[in-house]
Amino acid sequence: MLDLFPRSAQVARGELQLGGLTAAELAERFGTPLVVYCEETLRAQARALRAAVGDGGRVFYGTKAFPNVAVLRLLLEEGIGADVASAGELAFARAAGLSGPELVVHGNNKDEALLSDAAAERAPVVLDGAYEVELAADAGLERVLVRVTLGVDADTHEAIVTGHHGSKFGLPPAEAKTAVSDGLARGLHVLGLHVHVGSQLPDFTAQAETIRRLAAFAAECRNELGWEARVVDLGGGFGIRHHADEDVPDAVVLATSAVGTARAAFAAAALPEPVVWLEPGRSLVGRAGVTLYRVGAIKRLPERTWVAVDGGMSDNPRPQLYDARYTALSAARAEEDADDLVSVAGMHCESGDVLIDDVVLPTPRRGDLLAVPATGAYTLAMSSNYNGVPRPAAVLVRDGHARLIRRRETVDDLLALEP
Repeated sequence: MLDLFPRSAQVARGELQLGGLTAAELAERFGTPLVVYCEETLRAQARALRAAVGDGGRVFYGTKAFPNVAVLRLLLEEGIGADVASAGELAFARAAGLSGPELVVHGNNKDEALLSDAAAERAPVVLDGAYEVELAADAGLERVLVRVTLGVDADTHEAIVTGHHGSKFGLPPAEAKTAVSDGLARGLHVLGLHVHVGSQLPDFTAQAETIRRLAAFAAECRNELGWEARVVDLGGGFGIRHHADEDVPDAVVLATSAVGTARAAFAAAALPEPVVWLEPGRSLVGRAGVTLYRVGAIKRLPERTWVAVDGGMSDNPRPQLYDARYTALSAARAEEDADDLVSVAGMHCESGDVLIDDVVLPTPRRGDLLAVPATGAYTLAMSSNYNGVPRPAAVLVRDGHARLIRRRETVDDLLALEP
């Protein structure tokens, strides 16, 4: 199971350690639920993905996975920019010191204020709709890409498929071609094209087909418009393992394959070698994060045994949204025999608030500490205050040191929003 945990994770004297600190120490100091990020894992993955794009390529962190100033700053130190899709995400990136070409701005419903901010930053913007060409020109944007939807269905959960026909994202080929033409006519510097096929991809099949179709579309643009795409942004979507039973290809292998396939497909179409951009989110931060929960109620029923923790769907809604599967380790009893099949439930007023359907643990006790791996992406980012529950804290650990990178919300924080 430790393969699901960050690089620094180990079990010593029966206790889980992260970044040289025991989970029990971290829980005692910072409380629970707590999301613990491993700096070593973040930096290693950033370097590996950066190397995958090669010289001239760019990697932009999909900020939606976990918008956090400390994480963005750390990734910037490793040469990683930021993909932002709202004024809030742009503010996080700015606070971390990113600007201009270190940013790429997205969104399927960008307003004038966001485009104006992007223009002020001189950041490239991905146009997602035909109407945005006029807005982009009016905002004074210098550099844009056009997002094209090429009709490839990825083998993933329907809520995170994005490249199919009828998607709310991007433009069908004919409309995308018109957007390129209109953008050029309005004086925009149209750098290239953007595609994204979906998230948590199980293999390279859908992305490879999308890249081949993209090269064919780029050739049409050259032949009909006299315009060549110099940049191809292939999005992200690389998956990670959340459970030991999952067979998910390594993100670095997928990234390397994406870059190689793009270069080969463009060469086959007699097009200049493109500069390749990638936008990984989950695959940068997912494995780096572990959530610590404290066990409360234990309820043994004929049908199943429920183990309730002090969090749930308010800090990680992915099981409810995407049928995501997780596992858990009894963090302070990691070397004890695991022989009790239980279900881990959250504390919220929903029967569906189940974090883990089935997991085998040492016979649970009230006060036990559970560690759920692979929770660094789309957990805190999608968290809520359901049932009036404050959001958890997050810390960054390395070499026996822990740094608070997001403080725990309080009930007073929630009441402060009330007029």
